[in-house]
Amino acid sequence: MIFDVSEATFEQDVIERSRTLPVVVDFWAEWCAPCRQLGPLLEDATRAREGKVALAKLDTDANPAISQAFGIQGIPAVKAFRDGRVVEEFVGAQPRPQVERFFDALVPSEADQLVASGDEASLRRALELAPSRTDAIVPLARMLHERGEDEEASELLARVPRDFAASGLAARIGLERAGTPDLTEAFAALDAGDHERALDLLIGAMPGSDGARDDIRKVVVGLLDQLGVENELAREGRRKLAAALY
Repeated sequence: MIFDVSEATFEQDVIERSRTLPVVVDFWAEWCAPCRQLGPLLEDATRAREGKVALAKLDTDANPAISQAFGIQGIPAVKAFRDGRVVEEFVGAQPRPQVERFFDALVPSEADQLVASGDEASLRRALELAPSRTDAIVPLARMLHERGEDEEASELLARVPRDFAASGLAARIGLERAGTPDLTEAFAALDAGDHERALDLLIGAMPGSDGARDDIRKVVVGLLDQLGVENELAREGRRKLAAALY
């Protein structure tokens, strides 16, 4: 979708449209030679992603108020809008590869879309396209673990050994295989979404866990990573974990 936009239509055609579709705005002018060089590249990139991104062309001479509002000091200037705000931009004519990378950053890849779907078939297809995508490996491994297919789950998790969530799940599988009975209640709480109780039980089991201590720590760290840095429960969990370790 390629169209001209003006001050009168900018709010509706760019700001509002960007809430459902990324909109790239080309700030240009008739007298600007670099604009004439860049324009066709922007149009080609838009057509190649038909239905996934829109290109709005704004004549800065005819629409000075919009140009001033967005601080346009040199043209061509290109700004990408998503959810009503500028998310990417550049100034000056750029070569085709750079323009393509700019558009690629705005439009989800096939693997991105598959991961977002979240079902098993989509996650498996995403891993065919990108075998080391953690955001596909971990949820797929969780599905496999839930139905007892731990061998395949472990093979997947081994692809991303430095990821906290993956390491945590791999450690849990190892602990369950070893038949550590003291953790049954903790894992049940984890599966039920009772993260506070799961953390308390896991951390509480560490002092007497002997050889399983490091694997329990990995499970805890994986859960804390899942909760996020700013989560209050995660902050308290990190404090309790540090106390248990040191």
